[in-house]
Amino acid sequence: MAIVKTILLVLMFLLTPALVLKLCRKFTWLEKLGPIVTLYFVGAAIGNLSLLGIPLFPEEMPRVQNILNSIMVPLAIPLMLFGCVFRKSDTRDQLLSMISGLVAVVIALVVGYLVFGKMIVSADDPQYAARVGGMLTGSYTGGTVNMASIQKMLGVPEESFVVANTFDMIVCFTYLMFLVSVGVKLFRKFLPNHSLQAVTAEDEAILAREVARQKENPYKGLFTKEGLWSAARSFGATILIFGVSFGVATLINKAVKTDIFMMVFILMLTSLGIGASFLKPVRKLKYSYDIGMYLIYIFSMVVASMADLSKIDFTGSIGILGYITLIVFGSLLLHTLFAKILKIDADTMVITSVTYINSPPFVPMVAAAMKNRNVLLPGLTIGIVGYAIGNYLGLLIFELLSIL
Repeated sequence: MAIVKTILLVLMFLLTPALVLKLCRKFTWLEKLGPIVTLYFVGAAIGNLSLLGIPLFPEEMPRVQNILNSIMVPLAIPLMLFGCVFRKSDTRDQLLSMISGLVAVVIALVVGYLVFGKMIVSADDPQYAARVGGMLTGSYTGGTVNMASIQKMLGVPEESFVVANTFDMIVCFTYLMFLVSVGVKLFRKFLPNHSLQAVTAEDEAILAREVARQKENPYKGLFTKEGLWSAARSFGATILIFGVSFGVATLINKAVKTDIFMMVFILMLTSLGIGASFLKPVRKLKYSYDIGMYLIYIFSMVVASMADLSKIDFTGSIGILGYITLIVFGSLLLHTLFAKILKIDADTMVITSVTYINSPPFVPMVAAAMKNRNVLLPGLTIGIVGYAIGNYLGLLIFELLSIL
């Protein structure tokens, strides 16, 4: 019976995006909301059915969520990079955005500690708030991997990690909804907008053709003989890249005897995906980007379903919620101001902020929502830097907050 429940859950996560895409094409108001936002709401509703007393297969759900959450993005990254357009002219903006975004996060962390630190207390640990601040540093420079590592290094209690991680999902969900609904449009008006640039006439034609297809049905023709053959080649290349990346990351992780698997894994996926994109047969694969985007739709629904509101002690952890909210939206505001001063383009600023706040796995999702695949590379590259420095910066911030 457990196997049947698992299969049903997997099918639900795999097929629901197809239904949402169909409904988005049918209803104008849903099309304006977009499939990503819609799937976030659907996933959040599914994940919190327990609040209504009707949990959906509670024993099988966590296992299915973890598996799908772990494999969707690594498979999607090469698929979405195969057709990317890379521009040398963006190097300046990417570097400045990476540095200014990191500075914005650090300032928000320190200011947030000064504002909410006295509300984050523990009877047994006078440095509890500083430990939480160090742990959150990992989350907003690298991701959950860094957050979990710093939690272990600083000895933050498990229940505090669960509360902070759940609050993080809620606040970052709100942050993402703001960005993909109205935020990107606002930033493109306030900051330089390079979203429509292309390198060559060929690239411009590719982008224009894709926009036209997106207005119709980008998956139309996928299940024809030609479409399935193209999809099979795309998946074949992706699985090969996935396997090589996994193997190299595993070997390096064992060799250095330090947990850097995720950092190396994503670096390899990105590098090999980029390398493959320069091969004409790979670049011209018709459905690779669309298949990768579908995997991101699945990921969006799964990650939203993991935020269980029933497990949170809201009244006892209000300080942590305030701290996280200030970090997320405070860093976004500061980063926007820095971008204005440094004349960084809107999409680069947004994707950098997403990389730091939500971690690299969310980069393809937001890039798709912006309809600008060219920000994939800077987003993932900055994410690698975040993974690399997250643990060190977390310890440094903990030491700094401890003396404030």
